[in-house]
Amino acid sequence: MLELPNLKQLIDIIRLAARNELLTRFHNHAKRIVSDEKSDSSIITEADLAMQKTLYEKFSTHWPTVTFLGEEMPESQQEAILADNSNGVWIVDPIDGTSNYSLGIPYYSVSVALVKDGNIQLAVVYDPSRDECFSAQSGQGAYLNGTCLSLSDVKDVCEIQTAMVDFKRLSPALAQKIVANPPYRSQRSFGSVALDWCWIAAARGDVNVHGKQNLWDYCAGALILSEAGGFNSTLDGEPVFNGSLSPRSAVLAINEPIYRRWYEFLTA
Repeated sequence: MLELPNLKQLIDIIRLAARNELLTRFHNHAKRIVSDEKSDSSIITEADLAMQKTLYEKFSTHWPTVTFLGEEMPESQQEAILADNSNGVWIVDPIDGTSNYSLGIPYYSVSVALVKDGNIQLAVVYDPSRDECFSAQSGQGAYLNGTCLSLSDVKDVCEIQTAMVDFKRLSPALAQKIVANPPYRSQRSFGSVALDWCWIAAARGDVNVHGKQNLWDYCAGALILSEAGGFNSTLDGEPVFNGSLSPRSAVLAINEPIYRRWYEFLTA
């Protein structure tokens, strides 16, 4: 039976690695951080690779029996890891929001989740620019820098004030529907899926919709939002997390009434 890693130790490792590998490069770049394009047209920087390498080395030292799956690994290697991870697997995105990072926009994060027996057990999403660390352990609540996140305070909210919408990854028909008749007062699109989940968990927005998220994008955020008391599903009404590499749509909300109102609008 896997003994869960100490959450504080995990946070300390992630925070130090981010300061050394990400913030140093972020603050020292002259104009834009040099990036390259991957096969899926997303971009990758030296910092992505350096951060993943550092976390792999640290995690392997402290928790050698837990497998490591990073975004920047080949897909064939990722598939093999998911097929045989009886001792648990780290799901790691070294930089979620690489486009923002490469442009010098301070909205990006490090996302780490521990999955065991088909469930997300631990989650950490760290925002280096604001030194904000969102974390959760299954059944023990969600936290921001040690302060409990609880969406019970917004349980009576029934109107959607602010929505986080990534129009690029929605179907044209759904995007046009939202634009033509938005059921909210204002809209934002920030550029880091993991932080979007966490900001909903912190009630910094009411709802979110995204058409295509990868496992490492949403895995940690899914536990954090759930532990905070939020709601999520795919556009098909299924739980977003299913433990596979297949991209998933995501519908998020701060409470059940808001979720139902938002989901019904999106799927009607």
